[in-house]
Amino acid sequence: MTTQIRAVLFDFGGVVTTSPFDAFARYEEANGLPPGLIRRINSTNPDDNAWARLERSEVDRAGFAELFEGEARALGHELSGAAVLELLAGDLRPEMVEAIRRIADSPLRLACLTNNFRQGSHGTHPVAGETDVKSLFDHMIESAVIGIRKPEPEFYRKALEIVGVEASEAVFLDDLGINLKPARVMGMTTIKVVDADQALAELEAVIGLDLRS
Repeated sequence: MTTQIRAVLFDFGGVVTTSPFDAFARYEEANGLPPGLIRRINSTNPDDNAWARLERSEVDRAGFAELFEGEARALGHELSGAAVLELLAGDLRPEMVEAIRRIADSPLRLACLTNNFRQGSHGTHPVAGETDVKSLFDHMIESAVIGIRKPEPEFYRKALEIVGVEASEAVFLDDLGINLKPARVMGMTTIKVVDADQALAELEAVIGLDLRS
């Protein structure tokens, strides 16, 4: 293990779990919507749209649905904001869970950096086994709790402060390049997760720890 890296930071949805983008695509096809519409809505005015406001806990689920549906209508389409939220629950990736367990047993610090939303008094949609996995992290840093979200630079500064490391001492895994860019600019090592095996191979090379065999 290298002496430089002291912390591993994981995104959750799309990294520890399967990507919701596949579910978005299935919903669009089933409802006769243009491919990529949901992602297009989410990337329009990304700092202050319905999605961003939900993940900062500025609106609740009902408020999100109203705003999101208005954003969809502005693009000429009708869809259910509530239904879109139901698409977010993916499945845990067993290989990622095993890697997290091995890192948790090492001297490395381990944190989850996630954009999520409150459901009642709790966080985002749970998936089977999610609570057990999240308990392995030293820190859960959630947009819905701290009121800032990726890719806002302040989110990463807050995360580093909570974990207690410098940017150069952290490696961060996310499936979205837009979320990795600010971390990389700050000096973190970043890994874009295209698939689990690729990401874990890159992570093994960074931290010098066997995560798969």
